[in-house]
Amino acid sequence: MTLRVLLVEDDRALRATLRAALAVEGYEVLTAASLSEGLAVVAHAARPGEASPGLDLVLLDLGLPDGDGDTLLQSLRKRHGLPVLVISAREAEGQKIRLLDAGADDYLVKPFGMAELLARMRVALRHRGTALAPAITRWQHEGVCVDLADPRVLRDGQPVHLTPTEFKLLARLVRSAGRIVTHRQLLADVWGAEYVDHTHYLRLYMGQLRAKLEAVPAEPRLLLTEPGMGYRLVEGA
Repeated sequence: MTLRVLLVEDDRALRATLRAALAVEGYEVLTAASLSEGLAVVAHAARPGEASPGLDLVLLDLGLPDGDGDTLLQSLRKRHGLPVLVISAREAEGQKIRLLDAGADDYLVKPFGMAELLARMRVALRHRGTALAPAITRWQHEGVCVDLADPRVLRDGQPVHLTPTEFKLLARLVRSAGRIVTHRQLLADVWGAEYVDHTHYLRLYMGQLRAKLEAVPAEPRLLLTEPGMGYRLVEGA
């Protein structure tokens, strides 16, 4: 199962950058821009049929517009055993010690490199007994190649221009290649949780992707429809 991360960060640009980078690594990322929003996500993030919290790790900024992130840390520690990595511009040693003593698994000072963040996330997850599968970042089949790390899409060796939304949709399917991704999952991950009922978006953009990637768009062999459920990208070669 895809590991689910909650990113609590009020800086919109950094939030978008981290979300995109984590998605490429195969994480499902939920975001919150404030303390209250973070608490709400934790309260409602349980997956169907599973007990709360429905999260695997929390990345937590401290300076939030409606309070301090350590309030969320305290709440998590009272109820859940989730690994929590603090990401903050505050670098005072006393601050770090206080939060680590309060239950944070690690403390990373901004600015930081993505490679370091990913490494610390892996360590925190391993310490909690969570097995990590390698992320799918490259997929190819029948002359179509998708590289999420580069990023680029090729068809028969020629670049294919995709809009940002088309690429996000394709990337989400690549990360689950060979498995069905439901309509609601795709809509939430690509457009946002408020769009989970807008299935016409999927029909439109899947049609556009097929027109660009399939040899015969009306008879897709790569981007498959699973009637009443969602879509599936065939496994890569």
